Order: sequence, then C-alpha cells, then structure tokens
Amino acid sequence: MYLISIDPRALNENPDKTRRSKSSPQADAVLLASIRAVGIVQPPVIAPERDGGNGFVINVGHRRVAQAIAADLPEIFVLVDDATDDGGAMRSAVENIAREPLNPVDQWRAIERLVALGWTEESVAAALALSVRHIRRLRLLANVFPAMLEHMARGDMPTEQQLRTIAAAGHDEQAEVWKKYKAKKQEPASWWEIARALTKTRMLAKDASFGDDLAQAYGIVWQEDLFAPADEDSRYTTDVEAFLGAQQE
Repeated sequence: MYLISIDPRALNENPDKTRRSKSSPQADAVLLASIRAVGIVQPPVIAPERDGGNGFVINVGHRRVAQAIAADLPEIFVLVDDATDDGGAMRSAVENIAREPLNPVDQWRAIERLVALGWTEESVAAALALSVRHIRRLRLLANVFPAMLEHMARGDMPTEQQLRTIAAAGHDEQAEVWKKYKAKKQEPASWWEIARALTKTRMLAKDASFGDDLAQAYGIVWQEDLFAPADEDSRYTTDVEAFLGAQQE
C-alpha cells in the first residue's frame, strides 16, 4: 500500500461498494465543511481496476471523494491498495460496520485538542458544521468531576439542563453528590437526582437594580448561562446573600 496524490474526478466508483444507502444532507454538509476547512484527514483507499484498465476504483471513502469534488479540490491524497479477488469487499465491510459516531465526551476531547492547537471556538464550529453554542455546551464537560465524566464517556449522558446544573457546581460538591448517587456497574446514573442535589438558587443579572461597581464591591461574579437564548442577558449568580445585599443598597 502506498500514498499518491490524484484528481478525485479520475477515480471510479466501486459498483460493489458496501454502503449503498444515501447519507443525510446534514452529514454530507458536515463532511464538506470539514474538507473545506482542513482537507481530507483520512485518505480514501483505492485499487487498480481489475479488468486490466489503467484507472483506479474506490474501495473505501466514496463520500470523502464525492465531497472533495464538491469542494473543488484539484487533487487529494489516497492510499493505493493491491487489487484483491474480492474487490476490497472485506476491507470496506470491516471499516463501515465497525464505524460509529463519536459520543459527546469524545467530541469534547477532540474539540479541546483543537483549541489547544490554537483553533478558536468559531473556527472549530465552522470546520465541523456545528453551532458555536453547541461547541460551548460540549466544553461544559471540562467542569465535570472526573469520575462522573468517565461514566458519561460510556454513553450514559445527562440531559442538557442536567449537564448545565452539574457543570455549574464545584468539583467538591460534585464528588460528594456522586458518592451518594453514583451508578452501579452497567446501570445508568440517576442524573435527575444528581442534578437536583446540585441545584442552587439563581439570582439573575437582569433583575438586579445595581450596577457593575456595586456588584464588584459585594464580590458578585456573574456566570453565563450557555443554554439560554443568545439574544438575552443570561448572566446569573448563586451568591444569594451578596445579591440581596447589593439589591438593598
């Protein structure tokens, strides 16, 4: 197997490809946006035509090739495999059957890696065809207690509202609540009980009758509610005593 650069338009579609059901327009849009932003990360696999022709046939990566053409890429890198008796059927079957979408925790880890490499939330969102708000919601996982995060990585996720409540709490509070409500082996966590135990009264900035100077004097630190509509002031504090003190000035 060796790597070459080739015009994607010169590649022939495999008539015996494994994945024949059409992908959704949204999935194609995500792939196209990703290719436009960073190119093809995983090269498609091709093989010489079996009938003695001089061309190449696609064994793995038909969608990547199609979206590379849609992105007007003049050339792409591909891996050239030896022609096989089964026309690459086994390789294609293994790759397609084994493939599954990333769970939210893996998505978050991938996003954090990109951010560490200098990507902005906006550029990550554009490359993955996701909203900036969605990226920021996933980044809430950075505030989750490690043992709780490890459980989420197994596929048992709380709702967005529950995640917001959990992420707003400190690690010490989360650890204490997780110790009480943590899931038993192979069982889902009782996220509603965990979120309820971590729920705090929120005092909204839009209800405050005082300004930033008084808020600073009382040590009030506003937090942003990333789940609220983008066009409204969603800042809040859980320091009820400080809020009421400033409100009475």
